[in-house]
Amino acid sequence: MTTSAIPAKSPVGTGGIPIPAADALDGAAGLTHRLDRLDQLVELGSGRLDAPILAEAAVLLDRAGQRLRLSGEHTVVTLAGGTGSGKSSLFNAICGLELSPTGVRRPMTSKAHACVWGLDGAGPLLDWLDVDKRHRYARASALDLERADSSLQGLVLLDLPDHDSIQALHRAEVDRFVTIADLLVWVVDPQKYADAALHRNYIVPFARHAGVTLIVLNQVDKLQPAEVDDCVADLRRLLEAEGLADPRIVTTSAVSEEGVAGFRGVLVDTVAARRARSERLTADVDKVSERFIEFRGAAEPPTGVDEASRTELVQALTDAAGAPAVAEAMESAYELRAADFVGWPVSALITRLRSDPLRRMRLTELRDELRGAFTGPIGAQQGDVDTALQGVTDGVVADLPGPWARSVRAAARSRSAELPEALGESLKEALPTFNQIPRWWWLVKTWQYFLVLISILGVAWIGLLLAYSIFDLGDAPDALIGEAGLIPYVAILVVCTMGMGALTSSACRNMVALQSSKHGERMEQHMRERIAVVAEEMVLTPVAAELDAYARFRDNVEAVRS
Repeated sequence: MTTSAIPAKSPVGTGGIPIPAADALDGAAGLTHRLDRLDQLVELGSGRLDAPILAEAAVLLDRAGQRLRLSGEHTVVTLAGGTGSGKSSLFNAICGLELSPTGVRRPMTSKAHACVWGLDGAGPLLDWLDVDKRHRYARASALDLERADSSLQGLVLLDLPDHDSIQALHRAEVDRFVTIADLLVWVVDPQKYADAALHRNYIVPFARHAGVTLIVLNQVDKLQPAEVDDCVADLRRLLEAEGLADPRIVTTSAVSEEGVAGFRGVLVDTVAARRARSERLTADVDKVSERFIEFRGAAEPPTGVDEASRTELVQALTDAAGAPAVAEAMESAYELRAADFVGWPVSALITRLRSDPLRRMRLTELRDELRGAFTGPIGAQQGDVDTALQGVTDGVVADLPGPWARSVRAAARSRSAELPEALGESLKEALPTFNQIPRWWWLVKTWQYFLVLISILGVAWIGLLLAYSIFDLGDAPDALIGEAGLIPYVAILVVCTMGMGALTSSACRNMVALQSSKHGERMEQHMRERIAVVAEEMVLTPVAAELDAYARFRDNVEAVRS
């Protein structure tokens, strides 16, 4: 048979991925679903989980996406092993030609060599594998198509450098291909099958990939039949102790065609099934998904903060915003405003005439403070707000894993810097305008000034009666002015009028006191309702959103593990 280098431009398989078995098709669909869920895990875990875990999942998603877009009719099989294991000889034996250099000099294979059975779609795949074009070979060319081995159609066989090479570039080449091959074939020899470098660096880390791992015990021609069985048994024991469940082991000898028949049969079955690609990616997803289990708590997460904690939060924010003090100030403001309308004007005049500048100043300051409080923004102290947020999430994070508990607490405080101003605005919106005056105040004020007018007229009447009777101003034009005997009656009228005004003022003040108390309670309740809206928007909703993200995270972890 002849060989030929793969041309630079090969047909690209961009259509559907042909998988002959129905269960393989279902497996491919299930893999796509799991990859979608893994992508959601990375998105949900961003900013919440450890960066290395998310980076590992992101690398897998990128690699899986690229591999699934490439040829599904080709199965990538790597031959990896240590120096002297005979993997290059085995590679040549399977290919039927001397394609990869062999020898005992350390190392021989410095670059990966690829032999492909079937060219359609292989070019882009080998470009993705980054196999040098000088080391690409096609097992079926146009010149010997009739003689080509069709049983391996779709196989991409790679001979890798030694994993124990003294050259770091060689080891890096092995590490790269080990993470992207569809089927991992580790070639060992009877002398070094227990090599610590192989088992520590590759077998143990990829123990979950038993389904896509094949162990080839090569050079069995150097052993007696009984020794071959002993070596296989010891190798199986060692692999199972390292976590490789039910390891697949075949024996080979590259010195004869019969010596590689068993290995060739495995390759034929693998290529025919065309499931190695999906199985490899499935194993990768299984491995990565285990990293997320510790962040999925066993308990079903709550959907939000419980009612008791909500009530406690609203009360704490109400106190932090000073709503009770504002309500009390509103009561005082209500009474002060009422005094200007329902108070007895004579008493107010007497109070003003008294020399008490401190009282007048305090009253003025109080009025100014109240006016400023109800017309400008009111803000809570940041420390009081932080204290109010301290325990709001204690009940919901008790059963959450550490990173999610921290993210829920952070969500509760995500807008804490905005809360003081928002609370102040909510109080400002809850307060009535300062100039709102009940109608009955105007009626009482009108009545009071009417009584004052009657009293003033009565006093003037008494003055006229005294003037005409004492100073003898002459004959009065009317008996009501000149009759001195009316003075006691007019005085009684003035006293009764002033008493009626005082009684009216006292009764109205009592009524104002009752109404101001109810007014303060209504205002405090109204402010509490506004604060509850702010708490829902800026604290409880972010917490609920974070809990929802955690619930979706848990569902996706289960879906990825399925």
